Amino acid sequence: MRAGRRTVISAFLLSAALAVASCSTTEPGNPNAVGEAPADGETRPVAKIVADPAGEAKNVEVLKPVKFTVTDGTLTEATLTNPEGKKVAGEIAPDKLSWTNTEKLGYGKTYTYTAKAKGSDNKDVELKGSFTTMTPAKQVRATLNPVDNATVGVGMPISVKFETAPQDKAAAEKALKVETSPSKVEGSWAWLSATQVDWRPKEYWPANTEVKVSASLYGVNYGNGYGRADVTSKFKIGRNQVLKVNTPDHNLKVYRDGNLTATYPASNGKDADPNLNTPNGTVIVMAKEEVGDFSNPRYGYTNVKKKWAVRISNHGEFIHENEENRANIGKANTSHGCVNLFEADAKAVFDSVLIGDPVEVTGSKAAFPTTSDVNDWLFSWDKWKSMSAIK
Repeated sequence: MRAGRRTVISAFLLSAALAVASCSTTEPGNPNAVGEAPADGETRPVAKIVADPAGEAKNVEVLKPVKFTVTDGTLTEATLTNPEGKKVAGEIAPDKLSWTNTEKLGYGKTYTYTAKAKGSDNKDVELKGSFTTMTPAKQVRATLNPVDNATVGVGMPISVKFETAPQDKAAAEKALKVETSPSKVEGSWAWLSATQVDWRPKEYWPANTEVKVSASLYGVNYGNGYGRADVTSKFKIGRNQVLKVNTPDHNLKVYRDGNLTATYPASNGKDADPNLNTPNGTVIVMAKEEVGDFSNPRYGYTNVKKKWAVRISNHGEFIHENEENRANIGKANTSHGCVNLFEADAKAVFDSVLIGDPVEVTGSKAAFPTTSDVNDWLFSWDKWKSMSAIK
């Protein structure tokens, strides 16, 4: 009797143990649940999604591409959302193995994401997370010239100026792009100062060229700050017009498409004093004023106003009327560096020129100094190329 009772008790305990074991199976639809094992015949999903930057990453560079990649499966969906709840533009690659954003990220923002994939085993997986972009200690503003829709002369350079000198000039320069149509124009960037980089063609622009400039500077790390914003411009090169002054000839000549179209008597800077010469070199029309103020206390000029003033350098040279010097115009060089014309001729020149028209001066004892911020054509092509930060 006792032996039989023990047998019954043992059988009862074994039955209870089997019942407990049957409650430890993996919950359907959650094969990766912690502490549980997959059900009989069920395997874990093989697809794996990886986010770059990783979840909870901080100080992410805004130009760093956001990328979701999948192995052993294909991406079916990817969403990156900014703090305002707007989706960031992006696209899944044709092979459906990755997604990358096509829209730049903002400074100091937290982005959330969800990526979904279907594994080669036909099981779905999902990855969720977030990251935060950097907030620069300093954002550097840049400006671009010429501006949109301008029509300029064939000598006009493209100029990008920074409010703070970039430490990494090469990084800044690599973000700049010049596109021309209908044909490609050879040119190069050159740093004229710590805060200014210009692009000019090897030769004068072909007439009627369409130019598009993209300065994709937002997010660029200058080493001492980051680009504040992208700037762009679309402008046009006008007709080919070049002004030429050979100072001993006492005249100014206008050429259109290489053909002489006008000759005006002139009085240029004094020949005997290099400090008062109209200096040699190629400069450009920089600005136009119907009445210019030429007061200069150093030489005793006060309240001196001249009509039809065309600035050709920041060194102080202009083309303008000077009827007070009529006796010397076309005969002798007596100015302090400007090109003096009769009033009617000065107006004709004023009306005909575009900002960026080249002015070629020869025959003087002195040369234009390269200290002006518009001196692009005073450098040889080899020297100009050597002034690029990209070697």
